[in-house]
Order: sequence, then structure tokens, then C-alpha cells
Amino acid sequence: MSKTLLYGATKIDETNSAYAPVESLAASQWKNRVFVVFADKDNARAARQENQLLADRSALDQRDLVVLKISGAAVRPLFGAADGLDGEAIRRDLEAAEIGEFAAFLVGKDGTVKLKVSEPITDGELFAIIDSMPMRAAEVLKPDK
Repeated sequence: MSKTLLYGATKIDETNSAYAPVESLAASQWKNRVFVVFADKDNARAARQENQLLADRSALDQRDLVVLKISGAAVRPLFGAADGLDGEAIRRDLEAAEIGEFAAFLVGKDGTVKLKVSEPITDGELFAIIDSMPMRAAEVLKPDK
């Protein structure tokens, strides 16, 4: 299983595209974290990922998470509100796998990619990553969003 955790860099190279905001998800910037699931051909891994995440909807809500599933160019919100999104633009901006290959990305509230996985991740792993972020720590200390 391949996991790339992009969170935690002590010095950010502003010219590195990994730290540039994802333009196609700009409407969510500073409002929501976005978890994007790219469906595989038989949808088995995408369905497993979907089931993992949607098992605890209150935890998704607490973390201001929007969950999107992209199959081909079609974007379907699985949790949270998201309108008028272009699946092809999201795939291009995230430099995601080709159509038919599973991938999942966590985009932080700052609009940058925090996590990229090529296999489903458990909700516990995802929530631990989010909860370790400074912005999330500040939200927990100040719960009156």
C-alpha cells in the first residue's frame, strides 16, 4: 500500500505544486477539508473506502469534511455539499491516477493536498491525520466555529 503524507513539512517550497492550492476545489478553501475518492474499474476499493468513511458521519461533520467520489468525469458528493465540480479538472489538479485506478486524496482547508493513498484508508487513520493538523487543533480548542 502506498501512502504519501504531505502534511508536516517544516519549510514549504511555494513553487512545489504539492503545496499549491487545488484550483478545482477552491470553493471549499477555508471552509471544508475535502476527501476525494477516485473509483477503480470494478469499484471494489472505492466502495470499501466509501463504507469506511460513511460509517461515522458525525466524525466527518465534526472535521468539516466533504467526501467526493469521482467515477470517470462524474463527481458525486458522498457527504457534505458540493455543486458544479468538474471531475476531469479535479483529476488533473490532483495529478490523480488514470481513469479506472483507485486513488484517494485529502485536501486541507488551506486548499493543499495533505494525503494521497493508493489503497483505502481507515476512518481512524484519516481522522488521526486530520486531528494532528494545527488548524484542527485550533478548532478543537475553539469549538464555536
